[in-house]
Amino acid sequence: MSGDSYTIRDQNGYYFLTMTVVRWVDVFTRVEYKDVIVDSLNYCIQQKGLELNAWVLMTNHLHIVGRVTTDLGMSGFLRDFKKFTSKRILELIQEIPESRREWLLDRFDFEARRTRRAENFKLWKDGNHAIDLSHIDVFNKIDYIHQNPVRAGIVNEPDHYLYSSAIDYANGKGLVQVTLM
Repeated sequence: MSGDSYTIRDQNGYYFLTMTVVRWVDVFTRVEYKDVIVDSLNYCIQQKGLELNAWVLMTNHLHIVGRVTTDLGMSGFLRDFKKFTSKRILELIQEIPESRREWLLDRFDFEARRTRRAENFKLWKDGNHAIDLSHIDVFNKIDYIHQNPVRAGIVNEPDHYLYSSAIDYANGKGLVQVTLM
Protein backbone atom coordinates (compact mmCIF):
# COMPACT_ATOMS: atom_id res chain seq x y z
CA MET A 1 0.00 0.00 0.00
CA SER A 2 1.20 3.48 -0.69
CA GLY A 3 1.44 6.07 2.07
CA ASP A 4 -1.50 7.82 0.39
CA SER A 5 -3.75 4.93 1.48
CA TYR A 6 -3.45 6.16 5.05
CA THR A 7 -4.46 9.77 4.37
CA ILE A 8 -7.21 11.27 6.50
CA ARG A 9 -9.75 12.38 3.92
CA ASP A 10 -12.87 12.80 6.08
CA GLN A 11 -11.91 14.99 9.06
CA ASN A 12 -14.99 13.87 11.01
CA GLY A 13 -14.98 10.21 9.94
CA TYR A 14 -14.23 7.15 12.06
CA TYR A 15 -10.61 5.99 11.96
CA PHE A 16 -8.36 3.30 13.33
CA LEU A 17 -5.10 5.10 14.15
CA THR A 18 -1.70 4.03 15.37
CA MET A 19 0.69 6.53 16.91
CA THR A 20 4.14 5.02 17.24
CA VAL A 21 7.14 6.19 19.24
CA VAL A 22 10.23 6.79 17.08
CA ARG A 23 12.43 3.70 16.70
CA TRP A 24 9.80 1.80 18.73
CA VAL A 25 11.42 3.08 21.95
CA ASP A 26 9.63 1.66 25.01
CA VAL A 27 8.87 5.00 26.63
CA PHE A 28 5.50 4.09 28.15
CA THR A 29 6.93 1.90 30.90
CA ARG A 30 6.38 4.39 33.71
CA VAL A 31 2.98 5.33 35.11
CA GLU A 32 3.80 9.05 34.85
CA TYR A 33 4.28 8.82 31.08
CA LYS A 34 1.18 6.66 30.62
CA ASP A 35 -0.89 9.12 32.64
CA VAL A 36 0.05 11.89 30.19
CA ILE A 37 -1.68 9.88 27.46
CA VAL A 38 -4.72 9.05 29.63
CA ASP A 39 -5.15 12.65 30.79
CA SER A 40 -4.66 13.99 27.26
CA LEU A 41 -7.23 11.61 25.78
CA ASN A 42 -9.76 12.59 28.45
CA TYR A 43 -9.04 16.29 27.85
CA CYS A 44 -9.54 15.88 24.10
CA ILE A 45 -12.82 14.05 24.72
CA GLN A 46 -14.08 16.83 26.99
CA GLN A 47 -12.67 19.85 25.16
CA LYS A 48 -11.83 19.02 21.54
CA GLY A 49 -14.69 16.85 20.34
CA LEU A 50 -12.86 13.52 20.35
CA GLU A 51 -15.30 10.62 20.35
CA LEU A 52 -13.13 7.71 21.41
CA ASN A 53 -14.56 4.25 20.85
CA ALA A 54 -11.53 2.12 21.73
CA TRP A 55 -7.90 2.55 22.73
CA VAL A 56 -4.87 0.72 24.03
CA LEU A 57 -1.53 2.11 25.13
CA MET A 58 1.40 -0.25 24.75
CA THR A 59 5.02 0.46 25.71
CA ASN A 60 5.83 2.07 22.36
CA HIS A 61 2.58 2.82 20.55
CA LEU A 62 -1.02 3.90 20.97
CA HIS A 63 -3.98 2.53 19.00
CA ILE A 64 -7.29 4.35 18.92
CA VAL A 65 -10.64 4.00 17.17
CA GLY A 66 -12.67 7.16 17.04
CA ARG A 67 -13.57 10.38 15.34
CA VAL A 68 -13.53 14.12 16.00
CA THR A 69 -16.91 15.83 15.90
CA THR A 70 -15.73 19.46 15.80
CA ASP A 71 -14.17 21.71 13.17
CA LEU A 72 -10.76 20.80 14.64
CA GLY A 73 -11.03 17.54 12.70
CA MET A 74 -8.95 14.42 13.08
CA SER A 75 -5.78 16.00 11.65
CA GLY A 76 -6.01 18.92 14.09
CA PHE A 77 -6.58 16.58 17.00
CA LEU A 78 -3.58 14.45 16.06
CA ARG A 79 -1.34 17.50 15.61
CA ASP A 80 -2.34 18.98 18.99
CA PHE A 81 -2.28 15.63 20.82
CA LYS A 82 1.17 14.68 19.58
CA LYS A 83 2.59 18.15 20.21
CA PHE A 84 1.27 18.38 23.77
CA THR A 85 2.11 14.81 24.80
CA SER A 86 5.63 15.13 23.36
CA LYS A 87 6.35 18.29 25.33
CA ARG A 88 4.87 16.96 28.56
CA ILE A 89 6.72 13.65 28.36
CA LEU A 90 9.98 15.50 27.67
CA GLU A 91 9.38 17.57 30.81
CA LEU A 92 8.73 14.43 32.85
CA ILE A 93 11.83 12.64 31.54
CA GLN A 94 13.83 15.62 32.78
CA GLU A 95 11.96 15.95 36.12
CA ILE A 96 11.39 12.47 37.54
CA PRO A 97 14.03 9.90 38.47
CA GLU A 98 14.62 8.09 35.19
CA SER A 99 17.45 5.58 34.82
CA ARG A 100 17.25 5.91 31.03
CA ARG A 101 17.11 9.73 30.99
CA GLU A 102 20.25 10.40 28.95
CA TRP A 103 19.59 7.53 26.56
CA LEU A 104 15.97 8.64 25.97
CA LEU A 105 16.93 12.27 25.48
CA ASP A 106 19.74 11.30 23.10
CA ARG A 107 17.45 9.02 21.09
CA PHE A 108 14.69 11.63 20.75
CA ASP A 109 17.21 14.40 19.99
CA PHE A 110 18.81 12.21 17.31
CA GLU A 111 15.40 11.63 15.66
CA ALA A 112 14.67 15.37 15.67
CA ARG A 113 18.01 16.11 13.99
CA ARG A 114 17.69 13.18 11.57
CA THR A 115 14.31 14.41 10.36
CA ARG A 116 15.53 18.03 10.37
CA ARG A 117 12.89 19.23 12.81
CA ALA A 118 13.20 22.60 14.51
CA GLU A 119 12.51 20.94 17.86
CA ASN A 120 15.27 19.16 19.73
CA PHE A 121 12.95 16.33 20.72
CA LYS A 122 10.91 13.97 18.56
CA LEU A 123 8.78 11.41 20.39
CA TRP A 124 6.23 10.33 17.80
CA LYS A 125 6.93 8.97 14.33
CA ASP A 126 5.41 10.94 11.47
CA GLY A 127 2.12 9.57 10.24
CA ASN A 128 -0.64 7.77 12.08
CA HIS A 129 -1.41 4.76 9.88
CA ALA A 130 -4.97 6.10 9.58
CA ILE A 131 -7.45 3.52 8.32
CA ASP A 132 -10.89 4.82 7.35
CA LEU A 133 -13.45 2.61 9.06
CA SER A 134 -16.42 3.52 6.87
CA HIS A 135 -16.10 0.25 4.90
CA ILE A 136 -14.36 -1.97 7.45
CA ASP A 137 -15.67 -4.10 10.31
CA VAL A 138 -15.12 -1.72 13.23
CA PHE A 139 -15.54 -4.46 15.83
CA ASN A 140 -12.72 -6.42 14.23
CA LYS A 141 -10.41 -3.42 14.78
CA ILE A 142 -11.66 -2.93 18.35
CA ASP A 143 -10.97 -6.59 19.09
CA TYR A 144 -7.51 -6.24 17.52
CA ILE A 145 -6.79 -3.26 19.80
CA HIS A 146 -7.99 -5.04 22.92
CA GLN A 147 -5.99 -8.19 22.13
CA ASN A 148 -2.66 -6.28 21.94
CA PRO A 149 -1.72 -6.80 25.62
CA VAL A 150 -2.75 -10.47 25.43
CA ARG A 151 -0.62 -11.06 22.32
CA ALA A 152 2.27 -9.29 24.07
CA GLY A 153 1.96 -11.65 27.05
CA ILE A 154 1.18 -8.86 29.52
CA VAL A 155 -2.23 -10.21 30.57
CA ASN A 156 -4.33 -13.30 29.94
CA GLU A 157 -7.59 -11.43 29.38
CA PRO A 158 -7.98 -8.10 27.53
CA ASP A 159 -10.08 -6.49 30.27
CA HIS A 160 -7.30 -7.08 32.83
CA TYR A 161 -5.09 -4.48 31.13
CA LEU A 162 -5.45 -1.06 32.77
CA TYR A 163 -4.41 1.10 29.80
CA SER A 164 -7.15 0.00 27.44
CA SER A 165 -10.85 0.34 26.78
CA ALA A 166 -11.37 -3.44 27.02
CA ILE A 167 -12.68 -3.04 30.58
CA ASP A 168 -15.39 -0.69 29.29
CA TYR A 169 -16.55 -3.31 26.79
CA ALA A 170 -16.66 -5.86 29.64
CA ASN A 171 -19.12 -3.62 31.57
CA GLY A 172 -16.46 -2.03 33.75
CA LYS A 173 -15.13 1.52 34.03
CA GLY A 174 -11.78 2.29 32.43
CA LEU A 175 -9.40 5.23 32.75
CA VAL A 176 -10.63 7.05 29.63
CA GLN A 177 -14.20 8.09 28.81
CA VAL A 178 -15.04 5.93 25.81
CA THR A 179 -18.19 5.87 23.71
CA LEU A 180 -19.13 2.23 23.26
CA MET A 181 -20.13 1.11 19.79
